[in-house]
Amino acid sequence: MRNTRRTLIAAIAAVGALTSVAACGGGSDSSASGSGKAGGTYTFWDPYPQFDAYSAWGKLVTKCGTDAGVKIKRTGMDTTDLGNKALLAAQQGNAPDVMMVDNPVVSTLVEAGILNKTSDLGLDTKSIQKNILGAGTIDGSAYGVPIGANTLALYYNKNVLSAAKVDPASIKDWASLTAALKKVKAAGKKGITFSAINTEEGSFQFLPWFWGAGGDLTKLNSAKGVAALSLWKQWVDAGYAPKDVLQNTQTTSWQEFATGDYAFGENGTWQLGNAEKAGFGYGVISIPGQSGGSAPVPTGGEFVTVPVQKDSGRYDVSKKIVTCLTSSANLLSTDTALAYVAPTAAVQAEQVKANPKLKPWVDAVAAARGRTSGGLGTKYPTISQPMWGAVQGALSGGKSPQAALDAAQTAAGKGN
Repeated sequence: MRNTRRTLIAAIAAVGALTSVAACGGGSDSSASGSGKAGGTYTFWDPYPQFDAYSAWGKLVTKCGTDAGVKIKRTGMDTTDLGNKALLAAQQGNAPDVMMVDNPVVSTLVEAGILNKTSDLGLDTKSIQKNILGAGTIDGSAYGVPIGANTLALYYNKNVLSAAKVDPASIKDWASLTAALKKVKAAGKKGITFSAINTEEGSFQFLPWFWGAGGDLTKLNSAKGVAALSLWKQWVDAGYAPKDVLQNTQTTSWQEFATGDYAFGENGTWQLGNAEKAGFGYGVISIPGQSGGSAPVPTGGEFVTVPVQKDSGRYDVSKKIVTCLTSSANLLSTDTALAYVAPTAAVQAEQVKANPKLKPWVDAVAAARGRTSGGLGTKYPTISQPMWGAVQGALSGGKSPQAALDAAQTAAGKGN
């Protein structure tokens, strides 16, 4: 028990290091039915406090409870708060029946021993895209069903590029992108905005460049990692990117791009609705790899999970709720509301048919990687935190990219 407590405390610290990159409740209700029988109340937590009971999402959750013969007590809270409360609730033996969590948090909750395997619950994940499911897969077992995925690409302002005589189709690699930024600046406009803040958002935005250089998260200070950080530093030093990237969240970075002054903005699927309202023509291209091709981008999005309960008889109803929320019939409307790419090819095809502008995002998600994939699991937060610290150190001018990443690698090694 003492070891379990220690694991939970360590897990709480790990979850605290991860924040939401996309967008308070108690434990199980005392009136809940046992043994999975119809009736009673089932608790459901999600990271969507922006959606109330009357939203499309809120209504779907209620309907899935009704279809399963129970009432759902839903609580929305921000991602970090949800992860911390889940761990504390598990420690106290009153975890929610069903819970949606940000994908990098899944491995932390699994290590703490509080999530059920989807195979043990009899949940079907065969139609889920493997790389999307991989973000919640530990040691070959999936611990939840993804509701959808989001990721990153480059939005561009058609007017700014036209004025600078830049064809977006010419941007194939880092050299051609940097050349485009130089032309944009010479034309009196601003280059590129992104988030390099000292939180998980900063790491999330840096990863396409890090992976696009061939970087390995277990070797932060390799020449490939240094090349990626040097690229960002070059842009800030040359004035192609603003110095306030150091404080920019993905939201404030978007607000800069939405002024219409910037040629490019690195941002996510979730900004599509805002892009339509921006008042200028825009397009989307993949983030280029250092030597060409599309860079791997990190997978964002949540998994619907079933926490461990003292009464295993509750799992039958929980399974029905998860199946309802992630069914093809509901995924299209849910992922449209969340501005997510669906986790199955069939629903992705429906999304693109309804909105052709989603095509580059579907392609980007197909090439995306889970941040905790490749066996990293709970090591990821102990790597990500020093990595975003290195980005801060180099872009502020405090350290060279090499020195910053050397220090980050040392810190990451101690964390593991």
